[in-house]
Amino acid sequence: MVAFTKGHGTGNDFVIIADPDGTLELSAEQVAALCDRHFGIGADGILRVVRSAAIPEGRASLDEEPAAEWFMDYRNADGSLAEMCGNGIRVFAHYLLRSGLATLEPGSTLPIGTRAGVRDITRSDTGYQVDLGAWRLSGGDPLVKADGLAVTRPGLGVDVGNPHVVVALAEDAELASLELHRAPELDPAPPHGANVEFVVPAEPLVRDGVGHVRMRVSERGVGETLSCGTGVAATALAVRHWAGAQAPDHWRVEVPGGVLGVRMFPAEDGEHVGLSGPAQLVFSGEVELV
Repeated sequence: MVAFTKGHGTGNDFVIIADPDGTLELSAEQVAALCDRHFGIGADGILRVVRSAAIPEGRASLDEEPAAEWFMDYRNADGSLAEMCGNGIRVFAHYLLRSGLATLEPGSTLPIGTRAGVRDITRSDTGYQVDLGAWRLSGGDPLVKADGLAVTRPGLGVDVGNPHVVVALAEDAELASLELHRAPELDPAPPHGANVEFVVPAEPLVRDGVGHVRMRVSERGVGETLSCGTGVAATALAVRHWAGAQAPDHWRVEVPGGVLGVRMFPAEDGEHVGLSGPAQLVFSGEVELV
């Protein structure tokens, strides 16, 4: 039997498994079975809590930041590896603190290793903020075809540690008409796939210096989810890019599972993007791996 905890960030839900010494080898099939909403626990992905020193990817994180004791081994619901998860890392940090595995005093920072590099967590008014690091426009902007859209739309490629394609829609009716039961088609298809976000600006777009948009997402290896943290950040970055030089650096992004905050700020290695929002632990139990 394996102990687990179920958690979520704005409805983006995860099965958390503590494996401090890195002794648990989860196959893709086992991950998919645990995430199955009919025959398993049900989740958008798995967060394995492992000491950075225990696995090769984690030791690379320690080379980057010796204080990054913990590594977030994130797997998508289909069992595939993922570089980063903006909602997941807040839930991961919340689990570390609630379990007594780490501390985070007001004004201090908790570094966590990920496959996208070390990410810093701080407390925020809504829960936690994660510095997602430097971002970039990834180029190769594909055309996007999705069920429920009358015509193919252009997308903007944005990399925030994992790949995204953001598509602008004109109105809420278009957003509501999307059928994301199967993944949107991208042409050209990115070599490692991408999360695809569909966004509608609020009216007005900017209120009191803060940008407001609404978004739905199809996550690579998962399907539609109630929220995607890195997708929220990519969406805000894309809309700011389209809006031009006078667009704000603070955004509120509404997703089906709630609202998340995004801010852009300068750093030594270029502009960074931060994501803030809640994290909750729902229940714990034991499960038999098959």
